[in-house]
Parts: sequence; structure tokens; C-alpha cells
Amino acid sequence: MTGKSYRILGIDPGLETTGVSILDIEGAEYHPVYSGCIVTKRNLTLCSRLEKIFNDVSEIIDNYRPEYMAVEDLFFSSNTKTALSVGHSRGVLILAGSIKGLRVYEYTPLEIKQAVVGYGRATKKQIKYMLKVILGVNDNFFPGTDDAWDAMAVSICHASNVKFRDKTNYDGSSKPAINKSR
Repeated sequence: MTGKSYRILGIDPGLETTGVSILDIEGAEYHPVYSGCIVTKRNLTLCSRLEKIFNDVSEIIDNYRPEYMAVEDLFFSSNTKTALSVGHSRGVLILAGSIKGLRVYEYTPLEIKQAVVGYGRATKKQIKYMLKVILGVNDNFFPGTDDAWDAMAVSICHASNVKFRDKTNYDGSSKPAINKSR
């Protein structure tokens, strides 16, 4: 896709369940392409689970060929074990995107809710409602898990921010993106 058309891979990271979405942008129109989850089994080793996440997202990238990867940033968690497992997952997801040549961006839960609902403290129910309105889809488009919905919300957030972030060379971190074209 070129010009005003592009494809976004949205990611809601997790060790057990990672939400994944593909969203096409054509001008001002949003076209949802895919919504699903990468699921790992609890009885596998951490290495095996991370390898599955890496391989599955790499396959999705190869099949759908997005230009951008948008990943939900780690939120503050009082559960250190959960935060670490999400951090491991985010690391392999970002690595896969980088290896595949995608432009990788990160968004906080607050930014995502703000972009989709217009309110940074929006509920899951409000997010789902707005995703259906924005995309013109019904509940059946998404798998039953919230992770797939959340991944599409990340894609929508990136679609509303991509022009600003590309023009300012800002990658979503606390510092400007490094120009890798040298």
C-alpha cells in the first residue's frame, strides 16, 4: 500500500494471550482485515511460549505485510510477575517487527482509550461499542476474547496518530526515534 493507504498491525501483548489485528487505512476510511489471538499454553516453558509468540507474529507479518506495528505499552501493575511476563512478550513482538522491517510504535492504555472513545478512562464496554461504530462491524468479527478487541483499538489509535508521529519522527518512547537510514 502506498500514498494515503497503509496497513497497521495492532498488538495487545500478553504471555498467555496476545491480541493481534490488521487494519487497512485508505484515505480517511478504516477497513478491518483480521482480528485474532496468539495463545500459548501455561504448561510450556517461558522460552517455548516466547518462541511461539515470535514465530506466530512473524508469520502474520509475512502473510499480511503491514507497514506499521503498533504495540500497547506496559501499564503500571502491582503484580510484578504479570508485568514481567507482558514485558517478555512485548520484547519478542517488537523484535519480530523490527527484524521484519516494520516501523514500530508504542501507545499507553490512556492514549488508546483517548483515540478510540475520546476519554482516557473508558471502559471495555465503551471501547467495544466505539470499535463497532468506527469500523462498521458486529461482534462476530472479533473472537470472544477482549485481547483481539484491544489489539484493534491499538490499530485505531495508531491510525489517528501516524501522521503526527511520522512528521515528528516520534516513536512513542520518551525520546525521539533514531533515524535508522544512515
